[in-house]
Amino acid sequence: MESLAKLNVVPAPDGRQSQTALAIARGTARLLHSLGFACIAEMPLPSGRRADLVAINERGEIWIVEIKSSVEDLRADQKWPEYRSHCDRLFFAFMQNLPREIFPDETGLIIADAYGAHLERTAPEHRLPAPTRKSMTVRFAVTAAQRMNRLVDPQGHILGEEI
Repeated sequence: MESLAKLNVVPAPDGRQSQTALAIARGTARLLHSLGFACIAEMPLPSGRRADLVAINERGEIWIVEIKSSVEDLRADQKWPEYRSHCDRLFFAFMQNLPREIFPDETGLIIADAYGAHLERTAPEHRLPAPTRKSMTVRFAVTAAQRMNRLVDPQGHILGEEI
């Protein structure tokens, strides 16, 4: 049996994200961890959308971070307002070279690179209703467990979509 130490514990990129977006995600995940959050990249939402990063802390607070690698990336994105109904706070994460004023005032801002990030502006809080919070918490847990199961037993897991 293959040793767990030899398993690749980071899922391979699926090709949809640019190297810049992957670097922003990595640095942002480090920031979220330092703030007491666990996070999942590319998590499917009940709406059918897929959030770049979803984070949850011990208090059950849920944050969604939408990653933007360029001005064009933000301009082309019309779906980000839909994420608000799945989180307590909504953020954009981007690299230092993008102008902050292009991002909506009703979101938080995180400036990141591959090695870390800092919270430039806190997002306004809009608390989730209890049923939505429960649904998102269960979805987060099941998605994380499915990914861990694939790492522990890659051959034994039936290929298919996550939740």
